[in-house]
Amino acid sequence: MKIALLSIGPNSYSNRRMVFEAEKRGHAIEVVNYLRCYLKVTPNESSIYYEGRALDYFDAVIPRIGASYTFFGTAVVRQFEIMRTFCLNSSLGITRSRDKLRALQTLARKGFMIPDTGSSHSTNDVGGLIDTVGGAPLVIKLVEGTQGLGVVLTKTRKASESVIQAFCGLKSDILVQDFIGEAGGADLRLFVVGDKVVASMQRKAAKGDFRSNVHRGGSTQKIKITEKERQMAIDSSKALGLQISGVDIIRSKKGPMILEVNSSPGLEGIESTSGENVAEAIIRYIERKAARRKRRDEKEIQT
Repeated sequence: MKIALLSIGPNSYSNRRMVFEAEKRGHAIEVVNYLRCYLKVTPNESSIYYEGRALDYFDAVIPRIGASYTFFGTAVVRQFEIMRTFCLNSSLGITRSRDKLRALQTLARKGFMIPDTGSSHSTNDVGGLIDTVGGAPLVIKLVEGTQGLGVVLTKTRKASESVIQAFCGLKSDILVQDFIGEAGGADLRLFVVGDKVVASMQRKAAKGDFRSNVHRGGSTQKIKITEKERQMAIDSSKALGLQISGVDIIRSKKGPMILEVNSSPGLEGIESTSGENVAEAIIRYIERKAARRKRRDEKEIQT
């Protein structure tokens, strides 16, 4: 099988692991910098070119689209979809998950438990926005923030007003969420591949911080998850149209709540903490799905 790994960071841990596991299982895998691709879109032909070559020979695509390049990255994925190449995550699923507000709206509409959330682009009624989520303490996030950047905990109403006004003054869309203090700065990362949670870990914020992101100095440890948490992760991933995801869950007094569903989850922390071979699980899943797609396409051609 020929696999394209769409990424601008070929030497990252996650990419090196997937390349290793794919080659170990006898597949040809190529890291393609999607920002250097160019597309041909006509009524008669849809093609992708990279370094002068048409990328029409891949059986499967693993999208690793950076948050800063979602627009063009998903355009490249969409072009592969038009060409009927199997994509591990769809362009629509990536777009849905990358927009934090849209993702939360979708999950809330489908009945998933999430922290009480408000959103605004304006400072016309800051007090009203704060009241919608029950007042301080609050977690205030930039809609397009990643890896804990653009996330602030405010402990008083005055501080909340100041941060909201500052963010909105920068013309930034924000989320305002109820702070789940009883979690003690910890959350869970569940790695979903298809219909399974293949690995999980607990992330704990560094002393003096509330953000559990490893990139912000958080620590990780093995954790036993409940069946409810396992099913929430699988179902929320499906709800956003993803086949592979990192689902972040927080344990609250009301029960587990979904914080975020990540369409390009990293492998380093989850593999080293859980001891699970997540990269191999991903490649095995691609093998099954790509083979089914190929058989279906061949059947359609015959009929």
